[in-house]
Amino acid sequence: MAKHSTASGRSSSPLTGLSTGHWILDAAGSSVGIRHKSMWGLATIKGLFTRISGEGEIGTDGAAHGTLTIDAASINSKQAKLDTHLRSADFFDVDRHPTFTFAATEVVPDGAGAAKVSGSLTVLGKTRTLSFTAHATASGADEVTLSGEVVIDRADFGMTWNKAGMMKGLTTVALTLRFTHR
Repeated sequence: MAKHSTASGRSSSPLTGLSTGHWILDAAGSSVGIRHKSMWGLATIKGLFTRISGEGEIGTDGAAHGTLTIDAASINSKQAKLDTHLRSADFFDVDRHPTFTFAATEVVPDGAGAAKVSGSLTVLGKTRTLSFTAHATASGADEVTLSGEVVIDRADFGMTWNKAGMMKGLTTVALTLRFTHR
């Protein structure tokens, strides 16, 4: 479950006014990254997932929902040894759980360019509810980018590796998700 969330970015228009129907994540214009303090807080591990996909729907009543799928093996910290460890059973266990999935069940615009996103995150076969605020930047009625950060406790998903107490604290997930109407 999210411990707290923050949003980043600016909105050029509110979420209202977007086209109804099917939306697809533009992976090239999107990013999902993580950061976590390590080495007893002296260093920060950072990484990006290079393979993500997603889609959503906006109904005629304005209700929105969607999914985001992250290929767990696509983590790239620019440190090969660290990436291998993150893919192992100590962390992402990509052989048994190749993807992480967020199912957004509700996206509620605030009328001022942000939205509360609520849903469930599934990691390592464990599903937890999650809510965060995302800023929205719309480019007309057929393109929108949602940006925000979510702080999660990796232990909620069974990731408890912590050799000599090196990995204490919470993980921040930073999202920039660009969707286009199809």
